[in-house]
Amino acid sequence: MNMVIISGLSGSGKSVALHALEDMDFYCIDNLPIGLLTAFAHEFHDQNLDCNGKVAAGIDARNRSNQLDRFPEITAGLRELGIDCKILFLQADDATLLKRFSETRRKHPLSNNRTPLSDAIERERELLAPIAANADLFIDTSRTNVHQLRELVMESIGKTHNKGFSLLLRSFGYKHGIPADADFVFDARCLPNPYWQPELRGKNGLDKEVAHYLEQQPVVAEYREQIEQFLQRWIPQFKADNRSYLSIAIGCTGGQHRSVYLVDQLAARLGVELGEVVTRHRELE
Repeated sequence: MNMVIISGLSGSGKSVALHALEDMDFYCIDNLPIGLLTAFAHEFHDQNLDCNGKVAAGIDARNRSNQLDRFPEITAGLRELGIDCKILFLQADDATLLKRFSETRRKHPLSNNRTPLSDAIERERELLAPIAANADLFIDTSRTNVHQLRELVMESIGKTHNKGFSLLLRSFGYKHGIPADADFVFDARCLPNPYWQPELRGKNGLDKEVAHYLEQQPVVAEYREQIEQFLQRWIPQFKADNRSYLSIAIGCTGGQHRSVYLVDQLAARLGVELGEVVTRHRELE
């Protein structure tokens, strides 16, 4: 049986993630008390219920702190039962969460007359630390809309469910911040920048004119080859360590040219070896 546990900060998109899994034929239940997680798994595992072997549970900070502290022990017990348990943790920066709650009438589950929203968010991060520490995949939704998050969850979870490992390659612009959920970050700002070519400024790294320009630069090919060699050497080690997901971010100044080109090239090359690669171009989206 395959189980996905969705957790994360309130306002980060847990409901969207669960709805995406429902559309993938997962049997989903939200706001499950951690103490019932084992019983929930047993119900499907022992009774052989018709759920295609795929279940998902949403867990949030409304659990008691002593239950949250037991989360690593409980999930370890699930794996001992032979349940393939994956943990997806959603997060966003404080400014984004404050903005999202200010734009809706939803109340943060930990806020009250004596606890302002900012303090509630900080407290929630502390309570969920045991889950975050054991997560297989982090998704930072600070710059992700509902449709992008839905697609990312479906691709990452779907490919992992089918093949056992999913690699996310993502381009970004440093002027908009580094993705907080990246396992490895590579900086491409040292490479020749097509932005300074007037005829290329309005294009991006997916356009053949930009690709042709970068392909003419020996240092770009050397940089790409060294990243490729690094990933080819170490990705098998992460897979051997039972990692289900790996997130690689490549950044340039604006996230339009160099980083986009490198992600596109690496996805084509690594896909031959790994078979399952998800690509995202943050600033283009």
